[in-house]
Amino acid sequence: MNPYQSFARVYDSFMADTPVDEWVAFIEGLWARDNLKPELVLDAGCGTGAVTLPLARKGYGMIGIDISDDMLSAARRKSESAGLDILFSRQDMRAFELYGTVDSIICICDVVNYIADENDLRRFFRLSHNYLNSGGLLIFDISTEYKYKEVLGENTFCDINENAAYIWENNYNAGTRINEYLVTFFTEDGSGKYSRFEELHCLRAYSIAEITSALEAAGFSEINAYDANGFGAPAYNSERVFFRVRKPNDRSPDTQIICR
Repeated sequence: MNPYQSFARVYDSFMADTPVDEWVAFIEGLWARDNLKPELVLDAGCGTGAVTLPLARKGYGMIGIDISDDMLSAARRKSESAGLDILFSRQDMRAFELYGTVDSIICICDVVNYIADENDLRRFFRLSHNYLNSGGLLIFDISTEYKYKEVLGENTFCDINENAAYIWENNYNAGTRINEYLVTFFTEDGSGKYSRFEELHCLRAYSIAEITSALEAAGFSEINAYDANGFGAPAYNSERVFFRVRKPNDRSPDTQIICR
């Protein structure tokens, strides 16, 4: 069972309360702190374009990659409807390829948590380092173990709107630090009949120390972590943490320059 296939049909309707505007403002705030005015940005794990499209509307050149054809199809439809010129490409972020480098890479809304294997995580960070321009920023977030263990835990959630409903059964394994949620959807087909489908999602909880170690192994040295509610340091009960990671400038002080 692959996630974000059937889910793509109703994803946007159930994600309406996601603080996308706050995330976009936070990303721009991090760029501003570095005096970075990116011309080209990669949105890795872009989904239906929830963050990609608002940034494109602000004038940033955007590329979106995602492993789900269904999510990308939804993103393309929204982009075309809005008259935006965004390049969307079906790619696995653990092994993505670009034609050239970009000024910033963003990866928002638990996408990194979906990389359950640490070797795959390091590979994604190495690729990000490779495709970032000198001085470019990698910006991403993670849901924390506190959230998976204390907030989601063994709970069941449900929601309903005009044409669809879901039941979300959550399970967090503290031993493996894998959070599984089985979502059962019921969608109305327009004639009053409902279809039922299920998706299983598996996400890994990472500590800040583990993320930092993987970033350093990929070649990054300037790493900052923030609580999702602002630019403050993460707390023990932070549910989401943002990372701002800068690729060193070619002539940064810690770079050895040899003249011959």
